[in-house]
Amino acid sequence: MWKKIIGTARGVSALFLILLNTLLWMIPLYIAGIFKFLLPMSWFRKIFNKIITFTCNSGSSWNNFIIDMTQNIRWDVLGHENLRKKDSYLVLSNHQTWVDILVLEKIFINRIPFLKFFIKQELRWIPVLGFSCWALDYPFMKRYSREFLEKNPHLRGRDLEITRKACEKFRDMPVSVMNFVEGTRFRPEKHEKQQSPFTHLLRPKAGGTALVLDALGDKLQTILDVTIYYPGGPKGVWAFFCGEVAEVVVRIEKLAVTSEVLGDYFQDAEFKHRFQRWINGLWEKKDARLKALAQTRDRAEMAN
Repeated sequence: MWKKIIGTARGVSALFLILLNTLLWMIPLYIAGIFKFLLPMSWFRKIFNKIITFTCNSGSSWNNFIIDMTQNIRWDVLGHENLRKKDSYLVLSNHQTWVDILVLEKIFINRIPFLKFFIKQELRWIPVLGFSCWALDYPFMKRYSREFLEKNPHLRGRDLEITRKACEKFRDMPVSVMNFVEGTRFRPEKHEKQQSPFTHLLRPKAGGTALVLDALGDKLQTILDVTIYYPGGPKGVWAFFCGEVAEVVVRIEKLAVTSEVLGDYFQDAEFKHRFQRWINGLWEKKDARLKALAQTRDRAEMAN
């Protein structure tokens, strides 16, 4: 009973401080974003982009400080050494919970350029959120269903062109493009529906990753393959802030951007097959890594 009350108080305090911090940093973000919109010349945009990036890094750093002060989490992170804010990265990760975003912010802030997440184009029109994403240069993606394209064949390839143009704006600045390759959070029912060949992962969606590499391949220095594991099981955001996550394990592998992963995924059938084989191999290693981490924790618990 008392444990639940203390956890709820911890969650309320942490969320209040996070929201307050976010609102405070939204003020300079919006001011810079408005000027960026009103003065779209490239020289002004570069100035306001620097202001916006500084604002976001500062706000995220304070969020991390709040998490450290309100939570008692053991962070077991390997592979985040020797990263540089002047380089550009493609970050690939498994996805189990919205807490993953907080984890990625925690381990990468001020180590690499501010993470840019792909956003559904429909979110552009949501008040506050849409403008913030635009100011941050988050790439908006337009996805057409197979049924829609069958009725509107003239729009075939339009969604890919929108995504490619969204990526091209990053060619003049260091960037970290974030992609949850599974496309959605892992759930047992989704795993079963997909008949996924992996134990701890959904099937990877290769198209989005291939498109980013095609648009920015010569700009990217490194691919960061991130594996996130929660020894106590993944939790939701509220449970996280209530102190129910005791440990987070992150393993990062640096991969070179080679000719093997560069090509036209949607026009070159041979490259498409090769790329799918590459990303499935990446997922096989990630699945084995998650399995090994789970077995290590199980043995430790049995020993205790």
